[in-house]
Parts: sequence; C-alpha cells; structure tokens
Amino acid sequence: MGYEHILTNVEDGVGTITLNRPDKLNAMNRKLSAELHAAVNAMDADDGVGCIVITGAGKAFSAGGDIHEQREDDRRYSFEQLEAMREGRRAYDIAGSAKPTIGMMNGLAYGGAAVLSSSLDMRIGCEDTKFRFLAAAYGRINSTWSLGAQIGWPLAKELLFTARVVEAEEAYRIGLLNHLVPREKLRDKTMEIARMIAGNHRGAVMGVKRLLLEQKGESLERAYEIEHHYTTHVMRGAKAEDAFPEFIARKGKAMT
Repeated sequence: MGYEHILTNVEDGVGTITLNRPDKLNAMNRKLSAELHAAVNAMDADDGVGCIVITGAGKAFSAGGDIHEQREDDRRYSFEQLEAMREGRRAYDIAGSAKPTIGMMNGLAYGGAAVLSSSLDMRIGCEDTKFRFLAAAYGRINSTWSLGAQIGWPLAKELLFTARVVEAEEAYRIGLLNHLVPREKLRDKTMEIARMIAGNHRGAVMGVKRLLLEQKGESLERAYEIEHHYTTHVMRGAKAEDAFPEFIARKGKAMT
C-alpha cells in the first residue's frame, strides 16, 4: 500500500513506521493519522512482524495535531463529526495493538503526539526528546486514559495539570522513557530491543501484552470511554480558533 505522509519498512521482524511531514514537524493531519492507523493494523496482521516501532522524520517525533486543518474543520463540521475524527480514538486503537509498540523518540512530542507516545508500550529517547501534554493549556482534555498507566497517577496529574515541557533527562527519570541514549545511538538501541522482542515467541509476547492490558483496575477501553464521555457530555473541547489564538495570529501576520 502506498502512503503519502508515512514511510514503512519491515526488517528482522520489526516493522518501522516513520511519520513523514518533516517540513511541518510531522504535524498529524487526518491523512497522516489515518495512514498511521492503517499501517499499524497492517503490521498487526503481518505474521512477519513481531514488534512495531514508530518514529518521526527529521528533527521532531511530531509537533502534534495540525492546527491549520483543525481550524478549517471547525468551520466545516459539527462537534459530533469532529469528535468522530479526533486522533484520540486512533491513539486508543494503537494502544490496543496486538503487538508490542515502541516509540523511537527522535525529538519533541507535543500535544496529540504526546498522547500517541503515551499510548505506546515503551519509548526510547535521546537528548533531543521532549514531551508536552498540552491539552489543559488550551481548553481540551486527553491522556487521562493512558499516561497514568505509564508513569503513575501523581506524576501524570502534574504533567496533565501543568501542561509543561518534560525534557529528556526528567522523562527518563520518571519512566516516560525506558532508555535514554545519545542521538547517534537511538536507532541502534531501539532496534536492539525491538529485535529481541520480535525474536521471542509471537503468541507468548502478544499474550503477555493482552493480559497486561486486561488486568488493570479498569480495562483500557473503559478508561478511554470515561474520558470520551466527559469530553463529549461534560466539557467539550475548544475549537482551534479559541485553542490556538497566538499561533493563528502569528501565522496570519506571516502570510500577509
């Protein structure tokens, strides 16, 4: 299958998906998000793939959602239609991938990209890695279903409440990164771990993952449903015009 905004490769049982909009810091528009979702599903169904790695082209993992597209969507679609298109559902689906997933965090992961990274089974980073769970800063809610399971409630609350930047050293210290290595060794370290996973019994590895997800206090799906209900019926997400006024104003001046 041909893709426009991602690159895919399978080597030594490891499927690699690269977000490929480097001129936009790999901002996740609907097309990229749909292609990412399709590629993960394809690798899930491929018996030759035992582990899935997701990374970004260029200097960033991803700057998050494509604000220009979101702004246009706000003008064209109803709230209910927008909710159906949000990348949160796809992040949930990727979290439920039957096969282990690794984020090769080659740069910043902000907003929707932080949501995506927190939905992966593990993350490996370098000195350029940084995270920012931005939703509370602009009137939205996300990652309540994913981040706590990765780093624990107290730290997840801090990162979600404050929406602050988490630099690489802190991310490693709190467990948001499994490993922190120099940038030039990032791919080698990621592939080393991915190949180890892919080299194990596929049925056993997939069974371990499934049980880990099912044995939480609440299922991953139920936790996601609680967040989705809240953002649909209690606090609706801000439109792009309200969420990103400074970005839109700055870009508007640059275009005149």
